[in-house]
Amino acid sequence: MILSDIRDYLKQRNQCTLSDIALHFDTDADAARGMLDIWIRKGKVEKSYVTASCGTSCQACDPAATEVYIWCENTNKLKVEVPAPGNCTHS
Repeated sequence: MILSDIRDYLKQRNQCTLSDIALHFDTDADAARGMLDIWIRKGKVEKSYVTASCGTSCQACDPAATEVYIWCENTNKLKVEVPAPGNCTHS
């Protein structure tokens, strides 16, 4: 997995969860997150969460399933709703 692979994957999908990226590249979530952080610092990717309270209250969901990464190279990005994990009580 290299930076351009992540770029191409996100450009194609517009947005996806950290778990989708890790699964696609057959790597762990922390390794994928580290690569995504580089794109965030370059201003090409934004990090969001499935719901506003994700990561702050119940801690029941896998963080990799609630972190959403959005490719934002152009300003007309379209945010698609990502469903919350099945055990999430905050959706």
